Amino acid sequence: MRTREIERIKSSLQLSPVQRETLVGLLLGDAHLETQNRGRTYRLKLEYSAGKKDYVEHLYGLFKEWVLTSPQLKQDRSHNNLWFQTVSHSAFRFYAQQFYERTRKCVPKLIHKLATARSIAYWFMDDGSIKSSESKGVIFNTHGFERDDVKRLVEFLRSQFQLEAKERKQSDGIQIYVSGKSYERFREIVDPHMISTMRYKVPIDRKHKCLNGNGGVQRSARSE
Repeated sequence: MRTREIERIKSSLQLSPVQRETLVGLLLGDAHLETQNRGRTYRLKLEYSAGKKDYVEHLYGLFKEWVLTSPQLKQDRSHNNLWFQTVSHSAFRFYAQQFYERTRKCVPKLIHKLATARSIAYWFMDDGSIKSSESKGVIFNTHGFERDDVKRLVEFLRSQFQLEAKERKQSDGIQIYVSGKSYERFREIVDPHMISTMRYKVPIDRKHKCLNGNGGVQRSARSE
């Protein structure tokens, strides 16, 4: 595509509310913003394992008008990844200013104003998991963030979404752990925004019916 045509397309681009909310979640997860002109414009780059093809195609669909080339396969000796990137555009500059301190990714001080339920869902699809089928504790892999950033996210989840979140130290950094006591609330938040192939990450409610020893029904709600 010719440079003039690319510039014409770029001039008409504007992030939609859904794209903005999704972008915040992706930047809390694995997405990156890159600049090639000292911060005047940025491009969004996304890369995932080839096993997440459906998720990659979903994200490509969300940002399709911003992308010149469909997802590409990247292979090396140990990994097969799919990736794509957007055009460089000034619309991403605000988010780069919020999420980066020089080259280090950080959590914005304005996270409570930027992140929505949709953002939490995409963050979870990127970097989250359920601890076990019994406890339903939710884990966010925040190892790449500094401790102050993780603390900010914990406070955000507690105050904005009323989730019982806390820091959880690991050998390679700090995770965020959301107690299984908050699972029903967490599922209520993210479920409307989960794509079909990621719904295995939010199984049925933690509380479930089971038979007791006398053949009756009892309630079970194990948590941590």
